[in-house]
Amino acid sequence: MTDYIPNPNQDPENLSANFPNSQINDCPISDNHANTLTGESLVDLRRYDQSKFDRGKPSWLILVWWFVQAIAFPLTPHPFNRIRSRLLRLFGAKIGRGVIIRPTARFTYPWKIAIGDYSWIGDDVVLYSLAQIAIGKHCVISQKSYLCTGTHDPQDPAFGLITAPVIINNGVWIAADCFIGPGVEIGANALIGARSSVFKNMPAGFICTGTPCRPRCQREINKSSYSNPK
Repeated sequence: MTDYIPNPNQDPENLSANFPNSQINDCPISDNHANTLTGESLVDLRRYDQSKFDRGKPSWLILVWWFVQAIAFPLTPHPFNRIRSRLLRLFGAKIGRGVIIRPTARFTYPWKIAIGDYSWIGDDVVLYSLAQIAIGKHCVISQKSYLCTGTHDPQDPAFGLITAPVIINNGVWIAADCFIGPGVEIGANALIGARSSVFKNMPAGFICTGTPCRPRCQREINKSSYSNPK
C-alpha cells in the first residue's frame, strides 16, 4: 500500500494525486446498493460437496475435541505446556519432548499433527490440519502464523475442496504472522520472515521473506555459542 506523503507544492484543490485509490468511488462497478450488484456468479455453492473428505475421526469425537480446545486450552495457565501437550496426545497428536504450546494456539484435527522435540507453537497460531502437518525438532512457529492444508479449486463451479500436507523440517523459524500454504515444505533451518506468505517450497538454510515468499540469503548461525546439540 502506498503511504500518503504530503506535497508542499500540491494544489489544495487537487489532493487526489496523493491518493492512488481516490477515484474508486467515482467509477463504481455498480450503484453501490445491494439490489444492484452485478455479474453472474460462476460458482454455485449449493453444489459444494465434501462427502469424500476424510476427517479421520467420527463426528462426535471431533465435537468433543472442539469443546476441549475451546474451554480447557484457554483455562490452562501460560506455563502449563505439559497439560496442553497431554491433551493433544490424548486426541492422537504426536507431540515430542519439551514442546511449548501456548494456550491460544488452535489445532483443527490434532490426530493429523506431529510436532518434534523442543519446538515452540506461539500465541494465536492456527494449524489448519485438514491434511497432515509435520513440524520437526527445535522449530519455532511464532505468534499469529497460519499453517493451512486446505484450499478450493478456483476452476470448479462446485468450489471443490483440495488438501495437501505442510512439512516444516528441523530447526525452522517461522516468524510472526506468516501464512504457509497447502503442499508447502520448508527446508531445515530456514527462516521465514515476519508476515511472509509462502506458496511454494523454501530451501534449507535460507532466510526467506515476502509475499510471495522468496529466498533472500543464507541463514548464518553463530556456532561459537552452540553447545551440546541434540
